[in-house]
Amino acid sequence: MKQVLKTLLADGSVSASRRRSRRTHRNAVTEAAAATAGTASTRVNRRSLAMALVGFCSFLNLYTTQPLLPLFTQVFHASKVEASLTVSATTIAVALAAPWVGALADILGRKRVIVPALLLLSIPTLLAATAPSLSSLIAWRFGQGLIMAVIFAVSMAYVSEEWSGAGVSAAMAIYITGNVIGGFSGRFLAGLVADALGWRWVFGLLGGLTLLGGCVAWVWLPRSRHFVRKPSIRHTLTAMRSHIQNPRLIAAYAVGFNVLFSMVAIFTYITFYLSAAPFRLGSVALGSIFCVYLFGAVITPLAGRWIGRLGYRRSLLGAIATVAAGVLLTLVPILGVVIAGLSISAFGTFICQAVATSYVGTTVLEGRSSATGLYVAFYYLGGSLGAIIPGLAWGVGQWPACVVLVLSVQAVTAYLAIACWKR
Repeated sequence: MKQVLKTLLADGSVSASRRRSRRTHRNAVTEAAAATAGTASTRVNRRSLAMALVGFCSFLNLYTTQPLLPLFTQVFHASKVEASLTVSATTIAVALAAPWVGALADILGRKRVIVPALLLLSIPTLLAATAPSLSSLIAWRFGQGLIMAVIFAVSMAYVSEEWSGAGVSAAMAIYITGNVIGGFSGRFLAGLVADALGWRWVFGLLGGLTLLGGCVAWVWLPRSRHFVRKPSIRHTLTAMRSHIQNPRLIAAYAVGFNVLFSMVAIFTYITFYLSAAPFRLGSVALGSIFCVYLFGAVITPLAGRWIGRLGYRRSLLGAIATVAAGVLLTLVPILGVVIAGLSISAFGTFICQAVATSYVGTTVLEGRSSATGLYVAFYYLGGSLGAIIPGLAWGVGQWPACVVLVLSVQAVTAYLAIACWKR
């Protein structure tokens, strides 16, 4: 009997020891999994922050001269259309270069193109501060645009590849939020610094910030995990030909064209509208107008969820209606109402951009850099004409004529989405 009890006690002790060992093992596995998950979460967050930073630095320089246009007309004794070339020269360069840099990135990769381009962007930005004339300033702005094209086209392809499923829309919204904050910061700093130190210091400051951002992106931005190198540029050119023959993509490219056309038209010519009677705003105040972009920066990250729930067509049509309502409010000659209208139209424009870019990213399965490069080309071609054609409308009926032009473009955009995009 004693022997039996000893055996049972020994077995119980072994079982308890085994249970403790299993619990210890499970705890260790759980802690290891938690640590791995924490590391992965940090890695993902850093990747998202890196893309937001890339978007910030590229857009920091894109529309910098918009609040300075009235100043340039005085300094260089130029017309409104001539001064607006400091905006359109950059967007024209982006439109011309984007398809080809997209094709090149399908061969070279993503990070090894994005980061060097961001560092290189600081050079023409700094040199713009030395421009002796309006024509030379326009030339350096064109050089900035050629480099920005690389960043824009390849960044969109990077997001489309490195995030999957519904995450593409959310990640694209984060990237565009970086664009929004960068676009605001560049304009706001331009107005502030130009008033205090002169317009040349604007480009010196932005060049330094761009260089710093490129260094941070070098460290933070992870290498592509899902990039598949194309064997030759001929393969990419074949993919470009198939993109051009895809009616859904052509409609998306046209939507992108109209989106930036409207945005540049609104935020370029509103500066002339607000610098005249009854508003008479100066450079600092005009730069502060772009605080309305911050409203879009807060709301745009939520666009990924809305797109997932409503679909591309509904989201785009709702955003178009928002832009139209906002631009109509700017006709009320009360500064507060004008600011509210700009905020609403900016918000609608950012949603349009998030919808169109994510639509392209999820529609194309092969040759994403070339597809996004074509989108960027059409997008910035729209921005280029958005800085010029409304000038003709201004000559006919000033700001109200510009508003009519923008509303017409919004109507065309809505038709394209209804007719060509699938539900």
